Amino acid sequence: MIDSNLLIAWGAAYKKVSAGELIFREGASANFYYQVDSGKIKWVNVNDDGTEFIHHIVNEGEAFGELPLFDNGVYAASAIAETGGYVLRLHKNSFHQLLKENPEIHFAFTKLIVERLRYKFFLTREVASHNPEQTITSVLGELKKNKNHFCPDCSQLKLTRQQLADMTGMRVETVIRTMRNMSEKGLISIKRGKVFC
Repeated sequence: MIDSNLLIAWGAAYKKVSAGELIFREGASANFYYQVDSGKIKWVNVNDDGTEFIHHIVNEGEAFGELPLFDNGVYAASAIAETGGYVLRLHKNSFHQLLKENPEIHFAFTKLIVERLRYKFFLTREVASHNPEQTITSVLGELKKNKNHFCPDCSQLKLTRQQLADMTGMRVETVIRTMRNMSEKGLISIKRGKVFC
């Protein structure tokens, strides 16, 4: 989202994270802008029984947890490091000043929030269909269209079946069975456990 050198010039600091580390918890107050420098972060809600619903897996260069920076609310989801790596943290006040002095960055955030909201509308519609094959087909198509979580050279899906289940609210067994059926129909290809679209 924002060039790392610009963030550092505004006072951002690197924070090392380990796989599984909680970066912030749903319901907590937001004091920082976060951006992935390396690794992956999942933005999730976790039910009382430990079931996760993944809203987004954030890749290198992407922002996460930005909503409360704009409305002074609390975090709507938790951020957990999917892999080890580094995130950049910039204090909220410095972030606001950076946006005021760089309207093109502010506009980019408006676009990002709209894209994420549009994806939520799309996902809600697909999950409400109660048709696992349609939901998975649509989600894979949307991810591939946005060049998100696919290998650009070989069209291999870079998400696990568990992650797909957590993103769609389905049980992992349903995702596995549905993807096997999709493979038999020739809609996707599964080779050595890897999914290709």
